[in-house]
Amino acid sequence: MLFQIKSYLKFLWNSKNEHAVHSPFVFNLLTKCFYDKKSKPEYSILKKYRQSLLENKNFIEVTDFGAGSRVFKSNTRQISKIAKTAGISPKRAELLFRVTNYFQPATILEIGTSLGLATSALALGNTNAKVITLEGCPQTANQCQLQLEKFNLDNVNAVTTEFESYLENIQLNLKTETENFDLIYFDGNHSKKATLAYFDLLLPTITNDTTWIFDDIHWSPEMEETWEIIKNHPKVKVTIDTFQWGFVFFRREQEKEHFIIRV
Repeated sequence: MLFQIKSYLKFLWNSKNEHAVHSPFVFNLLTKCFYDKKSKPEYSILKKYRQSLLENKNFIEVTDFGAGSRVFKSNTRQISKIAKTAGISPKRAELLFRVTNYFQPATILEIGTSLGLATSALALGNTNAKVITLEGCPQTANQCQLQLEKFNLDNVNAVTTEFESYLENIQLNLKTETENFDLIYFDGNHSKKATLAYFDLLLPTITNDTTWIFDDIHWSPEMEETWEIIKNHPKVKVTIDTFQWGFVFFRREQEKEHFIIRV
């Protein structure tokens, strides 16, 4: 916790807003998407989706393949408490919806479904998109599937799998067919080794317009190291650090630039 406080204070000291941005691409993203304060009809669906989970007092047995939980001491967890403490915040869900709606990606991959709070934002952001979301825990995935059906989010394909094996299969398939993801949301394993493995496995799927979003880039010293490695990769052209999320763009026509932005 002390590390994150220090990290956040450093972020605040270095962060800027749209007035310090000279890239038209980033300026438009900030002013038309990140800072868009207008209410959206989809926000009420996101709110109802969340409320439905917060009212669910059932318990499930969670299989945790990631870096573990800082909140839960047991793998037997109440659904309402998972939604309250481990899920994406309402503000972040609305931002994820706006980002998806702004870029209109045709294909979306989410690594780490949990109960689908972020999944619902991705699915509503472009209802014509094909959304694939990966979850390692069978009971969590089952609860998410029930939620997706309840809210008629039928553009989502929820896959129960270990992440790395699924991504390795994607890489094998690339030898015979082209598979691209226009937007990828990385929220599955907050460790350096796993995050960089996912990065390398998915790099062959990028296009010039691909957007990658990494969750919890300041979660630990290890994740901050990971973020620095990603920023410095030669194929990465533009990054935006919003403290919780790191946005990555591969636009070949742009100069390499890194932004630290308050959202």
